Amino acid sequence: MSDKPKDYNKPEVDVIIPVYKPGDGFKNILERLLKQTVPVHHIFLLQTLGENDRLMEVPEDGVISVHPVLKKDFDHGGTRRYGAGLSDAGFILFMTQDAIPCNNRLIENLLVPMADKNIAISYGRQLAAKDADILEKMTRIYNYPKESLVKSKNDIDRLGIKTYFCSDVCAMYRKSVYEELGGFVEKTIFNEDMIMASRVIGAGYNIAYCADAKVVHSHSYTCIQQFKRNFDLGVSQKQYRDVFASISSEKEGAGYAKKVIKNLIKRRKIYKAFYFMLQCVFKLAGYRAGLNYDKLPGKFVLKCTMNKGYWN
Repeated sequence: MSDKPKDYNKPEVDVIIPVYKPGDGFKNILERLLKQTVPVHHIFLLQTLGENDRLMEVPEDGVISVHPVLKKDFDHGGTRRYGAGLSDAGFILFMTQDAIPCNNRLIENLLVPMADKNIAISYGRQLAAKDADILEKMTRIYNYPKESLVKSKNDIDRLGIKTYFCSDVCAMYRKSVYEELGGFVEKTIFNEDMIMASRVIGAGYNIAYCADAKVVHSHSYTCIQQFKRNFDLGVSQKQYRDVFASISSEKEGAGYAKKVIKNLIKRRKIYKAFYFMLQCVFKLAGYRAGLNYDKLPGKFVLKCTMNKGYWN
């Protein structure tokens, strides 16, 4: 980290990306980031390494650097916290290795809401890939609509848990506020972004959803993968119940499920409707199991989680 004074009024943006065995398409993501209308100040790649892995090779131009993270030490909050500590820019943009910028104005569009000094986080819109399943496309449309939005403490009664919704797949943080609030939690299996967002809202700052800042990012999880993902979600909400206890996630999930089922039946996609209902059963079962992880045998927990390394 540089010793030079920080100028938070200057729109310098560092990009921080945790990386693990990236595919061939990752090079395309880096190229798109380097062609932004607002130039990237630096890109920090936090590469998780197993015993036989080697550090990635990057151009020796000083813009991209690779920083090793041992696989046993990876943590959703702690690793990103480490990355934030490497940066001396006014804004830090967290992304994942599979989030593809749709155009060269991603950073520019994320910075627009930051003109308001009370905006602490600006997160982008995630679009499903063209070949994604219809259920994944509907999920993206529901969570990332076409209309931008600014969320504050006054929206908790109206939006519930969605007030804290934010995704580090593509989220920009004002570094001064990030540091003021203590940064990401050091140990968390999941949800480091929403935990941080809750602190931002609680401190009286606002969060901007920027629909013009678009990335392509989607997954096609099986029912078992949905169970495991929601198990980890339940674990994180149990461990940080001071954040989530007063706001029901199940109510939000039920409302979304009803909309999707109704939409699928209207489109006469009956098979998809039944499959989605099956997914919902697995999601709910995983989530409730995660909420009770501390009452479960350790071996069973390891079968339920997506992040086995977290439990070492």
